[in-house]
Amino acid sequence: MFILTIINRLFELYSLAIVVYVLMSWFPGAQQSKVGDFLAKLCDPYLGFFERFIPPIGGISFSPIVALIALQFIQNGLDLVLTLLFRLG
Repeated sequence: MFILTIINRLFELYSLAIVVYVLMSWFPGAQQSKVGDFLAKLCDPYLGFFERFIPPIGGISFSPIVALIALQFIQNGLDLVLTLLFRLG
């Protein structure tokens, strides 16, 4: 089950990266830093998918919340599938 622990930690790390990236948008110039550029390359492709379908409401984007919920569902589903595969194997 070591592989499950690694996969779950990677999902948690990516979720944290999304939260940090979103919080950086509250500070002027933070997303233009080296850390901001790195997080943008890491998070924008995933967040962009949700931004196409969920428009901002009152200037506030709720797509990162939906993206984090979807990521949690993906993590739980993958965890279930791998758990079943390891039990059968």
